[in-house]
Amino acid sequence: MNTENILVSRASDIEKATFFRKTYTHVALAILAFIMVETLLLQTVPAELIFSMISGGRFIWLFIIGLFWLGTTISNKLAFHPSREKQYLGLGLYVILEAIIFLPMIAMAVSFTGGDIIMQAAAVTLFMFSGLTAVVFFTKTDFSFLRTAIIVGGFVSLGVIVVGAIFGFNLGLWFSVGMVVLASACILYQTHQIKEQFGTEQYVGASLQLFSSIMLLFWYILRIFMSKK
Repeated sequence: MNTENILVSRASDIEKATFFRKTYTHVALAILAFIMVETLLLQTVPAELIFSMISGGRFIWLFIIGLFWLGTTISNKLAFHPSREKQYLGLGLYVILEAIIFLPMIAMAVSFTGGDIIMQAAAVTLFMFSGLTAVVFFTKTDFSFLRTAIIVGGFVSLGVIVVGAIFGFNLGLWFSVGMVVLASACILYQTHQIKEQFGTEQYVGASLQLFSSIMLLFWYILRIFMSKK
C-alpha cells in the first residue's frame, strides 16, 4: 500500500479520486457523528442545564467561546499530526465540541418548531456547500486571494461576538448574513487549498477543515431561520 504524502495537485487521477473520496466520506461521517452526539446530549442533558447556557449570563458564553477556541486549536493540531490515531482523535474531539456549542440552539429549535426548521436549515446548508464545492472543482478560479479577507473577517467577527457577549446586545440578522458570506468564502478557499496544497495523506485534516466551515454555515443559516419565527 502506497502511503507517500504527495501533493494532490501532482497526484495521478486515481490518487486524486481516492483522496477526495476519503475526504468527503470523512466529512459525511463527521456530520453523522455530530447528529448522533447531539441526539445523545439532547436525551441525556437536563433541559434546565441546556437552557442555563442561554440564560446563564454573558460570562458563561465567553467561557464557552474560550473553551471552544482552545479545543479547536488542539483539534486542528491533532488532525494534521503524522499519527493517524491522533488525526482521528482531533476530528472526534472537534465533533464533540461542535455538538456541545450547538446544544442550546438545537434544543430551542426543537422546542419551538419540533425540528422542522433544523431540517430546512440543513437542506439549505447542504445545497450551498454542494454549489460552492462545484464552483471550485468545475472552474479554474484561484480562490487563494480570499485568505486575507477570511483572516480579517474572522478576527472582526470574533471581536463583535465577544463585545456582544460582554455588553449583552443582539448581533442581529445582518451579522448572521455576513457570517454566512464568511463561511461561504471559507468553503471556497479551503476546497481550493485542498486541491492545490494538501498531501494525499492529509484527508482527515482536510475533512476537519471542511466540516468546521459547514458547521459555521449551518449555525448562521439556522439563526437566520429562527429569527423569522
